[in-house]
Amino acid sequence: MTGLPPDLPLSGITVVSLEQAVAAPFATRQLADLGARVIKIERPGDGDFARRYDTTVHGESSYFVWLNRSKESITLDLKTPGGREVLERLLAGADVFVQNLAPGAAARLGLAPESLAERFPSLITAGLSGYGTSGPWADRKAYDLLVQCQTGLVSLTGNEHGTARAGVSVADIAAGMYLYTGVLTALFTRATTGVARAVEVSLFEALAEWMHQPAYYTRFGGTQPPRIGTRHATIAPYGAFTAADGKDVLFSIQNEREWTALCARFLERPELAADPRFATGSARVAHREELDALVAERFTGLDSGAAMKLLDEAGIANAGVNDMTEFLAHPVLDARGRWRDVGIPGGARIPALLPPADLSGTSPRMDPVPAVGEHTERILTELGYGPDAIAGLRAADVL
Repeated sequence: MTGLPPDLPLSGITVVSLEQAVAAPFATRQLADLGARVIKIERPGDGDFARRYDTTVHGESSYFVWLNRSKESITLDLKTPGGREVLERLLAGADVFVQNLAPGAAARLGLAPESLAERFPSLITAGLSGYGTSGPWADRKAYDLLVQCQTGLVSLTGNEHGTARAGVSVADIAAGMYLYTGVLTALFTRATTGVARAVEVSLFEALAEWMHQPAYYTRFGGTQPPRIGTRHATIAPYGAFTAADGKDVLFSIQNEREWTALCARFLERPELAADPRFATGSARVAHREELDALVAERFTGLDSGAAMKLLDEAGIANAGVNDMTEFLAHPVLDARGRWRDVGIPGGARIPALLPPADLSGTSPRMDPVPAVGEHTERILTELGYGPDAIAGLRAADVL
């Protein structure tokens, strides 16, 4: 439908996405990064409600500008016959259809995978739900924090004083990643076998996959891992310690060589390496409080820079606990050239991080974030609608 850089891996692939919020837009943005043409269908008027989560980025939502660069926006009221006709024309020329509508909404619109497969045999359908499209919770709505609660993640996050949500939308991000990789797999399968297979991902099952380790620990250990802040349930010492300058430094001991080096070169107490309280990993966990007190005391005599230098010299991985301002100024991002400017509605340009997967010989697509319905007329013209027909759709409140 439109020209994109031909050297990108997904150039020539068209994705039509009936998406909102975080998970599905995260998946389709990554497809757009790789060169796919992503046509985002939004509600007439306000569009995707994630546009209004906040107004911190020159009046735009921080969520929306993160998730929607390099896409084209068309507004359609799919409850109208005219809107559904436009969608049918879009799907006839598409390779992938993505949706994360409320439970049952896709089926009511005639967009269930089975129905679409009959009309468009080569179309890959990708649906994202809260708890799956079958089973006792198929009709329940879900969002990120609900799923963090249901998978037990919140019960593990925090400290002895209480639980906490993860600081980013991990259920949405997990589901978006699995939807993205599922679509890539389906595209490969179609290319090699000619069969277009449907993809289904739920937020709950995506995050459930990430919960396997604590689930095994609980099932076979008889109790779940405790909430211990930055510490680790089965490794000690592991966590953040406050240096003399007030900066927290996190490190962990991964093996006996590192433990011996910590005692000799950081704690300056080599005899601790063979102390029966600390001589093995399980012993160190059992005597965590005593061990952490020894480490914390050593940190009080060192500023964070000196502490990290000693840990580096001992061959022990460590890092300062950065706030967001420190992250934004991180020397790795600057030295590796990871920032690119991206346009947003209104004409401003903002820095955006390159996708984390570098493909040699290509540069990812980093095109602007669209305004609501910005590409409606151009897309309709490509579909064969003339000026009078487009005016008629506007008069009928389809657009």
